Amino acid sequence: MSIVTTPIRKLLVANRGEIALRIMRTAREMGISTVAVCSEKDVDAPHARFADETYVIGPAPSKESYLRMDKVIEVALQAQADAIHPGYGFLSENAQFAEQVEAAGIRFIGPPPSAIEVMGSKLAAKEAVMKHNVPLVPGTAHAVIDPEEAIRESERIGFPLLIKASAGGGGKGMRIVNKPEEMGNAFDRAVSEAINAFADGAVFMERFVTKPRHIEVQVLADTHGNVVHLFERECSIQRRHQKVVEEAPSSVLTPALRAEMGACAVAVARACDYVGAGTVEFLLDESMNFYFLEMNTRLQVEHPVTECITGLDLVREQIRIAEGHPISFQQEDLHIQGHALELRVYAEDASAGFLPATGTLHRYRPPVGPGIRVDDGVEEGSEVAIHYDPMLAKLVVHAPTREAAIDRALRAIDTYEIHGVPTTLDFCRFAIDHEAFRSGDFDTHFVGQFFSPEQLIRPTSLEADVVARLAYGLVSRSSPSNSATPVAADGVSPWRRGRRVFS
Repeated sequence: MSIVTTPIRKLLVANRGEIALRIMRTAREMGISTVAVCSEKDVDAPHARFADETYVIGPAPSKESYLRMDKVIEVALQAQADAIHPGYGFLSENAQFAEQVEAAGIRFIGPPPSAIEVMGSKLAAKEAVMKHNVPLVPGTAHAVIDPEEAIRESERIGFPLLIKASAGGGGKGMRIVNKPEEMGNAFDRAVSEAINAFADGAVFMERFVTKPRHIEVQVLADTHGNVVHLFERECSIQRRHQKVVEEAPSSVLTPALRAEMGACAVAVARACDYVGAGTVEFLLDESMNFYFLEMNTRLQVEHPVTECITGLDLVREQIRIAEGHPISFQQEDLHIQGHALELRVYAEDASAGFLPATGTLHRYRPPVGPGIRVDDGVEEGSEVAIHYDPMLAKLVVHAPTREAAIDRALRAIDTYEIHGVPTTLDFCRFAIDHEAFRSGDFDTHFVGQFFSPEQLIRPTSLEADVVARLAYGLVSRSSPSNSATPVAADGVSPWRRGRRVFS
């Protein structure tokens, strides 16, 4: 049977920062021209300068620019783009956006809207995977209406338990309940937060796993019925239910358990007729029992560690699948190659409760060397503003063993120079050098259990930051902006490439 494929010639990336650059670089390697959208604040940002064409779509706030579905689709039509890649965040898991993209005759590089919709609701997702014998945390299979019903259900589930928003994520709309008298207040707060965050007050309950590890499995599915898993990532080092350190593979999974979790992840993808790259998330308890948590219907922030241990380019695979190609390999062709770590570099002050920070990067020098990869969306002189996620970069290392990867990551952190804003690098150094992490004996409560601000090792001093500011000021004054040639992240002037900017 012949397979019909339709090449993508021009790709619009509906995102910003490091993920926009990362997608564009793969597109360029594939001979695909790129279109960037940006806010007025981001007109000189690296991703906007890297693209072959750039369109300004609104003011700095995301809701007036990057979240404007109509503007993004309008630009795609104007630029005659064949496809839109949403990256992660913003519109990436918005079923309505995927529908509108397809209705406009443009390919959406992601799953069908129906899969996004099903997996976007934790209750709908649980219902879908039940039929495929995927293990679930004991709890309710329906939305709980009021505290009285919650009390009745708790007798079956047992304490401690979690109240969770069905449409939620990132810890929003989530409350731990340890005893019956806490239920009323916790229920009301979870519902209120769910309404405010997701405009959906539906909540359900499940048993609280006291020492959970967060394990996720990367899957790929094509339009020809092929589904494979690309092994797992361990994402248990978190703050405020948000990941900070990820690694692949996990230090605790046996080959048999890995294969079992991988097969379950494939079953989850089949349960919603998934297409493209997706991630199935599981909780692993201290007895090594695993339970389905949710499915993220997009590329994950931590996808580089999977690329490191498999040798695959996940963005390339996404684009090829969108073009109609079948997956070019089978499950048995995949083998884990070494060990990889990813450290998220946020503009946050870990000593102040991971408080987001703003400012100008007076000095920015990422580490280089064998086995070191930095995916970033900033450069020296970039302004870190309040409008967007505070993640500056992802520091990724790959080595033959886990111990070697940890040591390589520590050396990379020590040579990563960032002045102008506090970052999470010092926390990441503390975390991966901690005995609990090195031994593999940790869970999602790592921060609360082991971390305190005074334990941070800060690699830079106040004096160094002052020197960096002065140096940056001298360079800025000696190089007037009106005489400088803008240079893109790959070192090539966008004007030499004929980049066009539209407003």
